[in-house]
Amino acid sequence: MNKIMARILQEAGVPELLEVLAERLSPTDLQSLLLEVYRQRAQRVTPANLMRQYEHNRFVQPAQVRPQQLLALEQLAFSLLPAGFEAVELSPVCPLGASSALSTVDQNWVVTTVRNTEVCADSTSVLALECARRRREAYRQRARPAEDTRLCASQRLLRAQVFEGPVSFAHFRLLSLCTAGRDRGAYGFEVKALLEHLRFYIKLLESAQAQGYGLESVRVTLTAFNLAMFEALESGVLPPLAAEFPAVAFGFDQARESGRGYYVGAGLQVHARDLAGTEYFLVDGGFTDWTQRLLSNRKERLLTSGMGSERFLLCFGP
Repeated sequence: MNKIMARILQEAGVPELLEVLAERLSPTDLQSLLLEVYRQRAQRVTPANLMRQYEHNRFVQPAQVRPQQLLALEQLAFSLLPAGFEAVELSPVCPLGASSALSTVDQNWVVTTVRNTEVCADSTSVLALECARRRREAYRQRARPAEDTRLCASQRLLRAQVFEGPVSFAHFRLLSLCTAGRDRGAYGFEVKALLEHLRFYIKLLESAQAQGYGLESVRVTLTAFNLAMFEALESGVLPPLAAEFPAVAFGFDQARESGRGYYVGAGLQVHARDLAGTEYFLVDGGFTDWTQRLLSNRKERLLTSGMGSERFLLCFGP
């Protein structure tokens, strides 16, 4: 137990308070209790209190880009989606634990609600849940899904950890892709999915450049977290992309540490340089075991990736 919790329990005079709330109450009873607590607290909020909260709470400030800019970028992105991808509009909340139960994200980095949900902090985990739901239904109807499940979303996310940097904010819009399928052997699924995701982001960046966005160059790196995948990535992913996009720099980043333990197999990153020569990190992605665990099926494979739309606009906006 940390020092803050110890102090709260001591001052409350109820040593078992945390255990009661976290373990003894059912989720619905805890929800009812907290709803009443916040109903009573809300009754004491004055207009002056409300104004102070709005001025100082980093979670409630408006976005730093114009909605027209976001809409134009989203329209461009959706027009370039690979065949078979379906764009979905996700709910602003998801089941409690959607981030921490699937990945290594601490629950304290997520804005949890009193209704046993959490504000979406990562649309890729929610897309993975939707892929798993659709694939489970397909498994019920036949022996196995006939095709890969490909979803795309553009969603505003909210994260509780403090971000540093001039283009980092508590809430932001993320354009994300998710491809779920079955193991084909010889990393056939992985190669195909990587090619689809990377082609999409490269085409999006090149199209944006042609429309006047301030991009000078694009760089793509792959990391084989599982060294057994290195040869498949080196022979099956990089050569066709290099031939198709000669202006883009491709390579491996085997020294990369970010994403180890989060991604399995391989990860991808896309960077872009502006007209002044400054390079920005734009796209992150990789394979996870989320659908394997959600469906209790070791043959399932999943690739997720995402690009911060507002970050792109603030760095390269026309």
